[in-house]
Amino acid sequence: MRLTQMTDYALRLLMHVAQQPPGRLCTSAEVARVYGLSEAHVTKITHQLGRAGWLATVRGKGGGMRLARPASEIALGDVVRGLEPDFALVECLGTGNACVLTGQCRLSRILGQAVSGFLQHLDGYTLADLLPPAGAGAGAAGPVALPWPVAAAQAGPTRN
Repeated sequence: MRLTQMTDYALRLLMHVAQQPPGRLCTSAEVARVYGLSEAHVTKITHQLGRAGWLATVRGKGGGMRLARPASEIALGDVVRGLEPDFALVECLGTGNACVLTGQCRLSRILGQAVSGFLQHLDGYTLADLLPPAGAGAGAAGPVALPWPVAAAQAGPTRN
């Protein structure tokens, strides 16, 4: 299983915005520059995150984006569910299942439980869990540099 680039970039964008001082607005151009992404792509992601209620956006000169709610209230599982288009690891988990083994094969149940376990694990973490500790100069430090496996190993779940 692999997350789409949209979800990957959305998580990065949320981490960057969450590290900013209260009241500071980030721009799409800033996020694009920090992560080496296309500004158009960042704008598209910002729109999706705004529609989902994770970002608040301000239009016009001096506009930008900020978190719509505290980082501790943004569950990673919710973000991934909201952005990923498909969790069907195999054909029989998708809509319009035409697998000839349906009803005779245990693979779909096992894989379905694996996907469910993956999402439940992410539900145990929030955006706040991805951020540097308070007072570590987070706003000026730039993007969070820890790779996912290291970050997950260092932090425990904040909720169940």
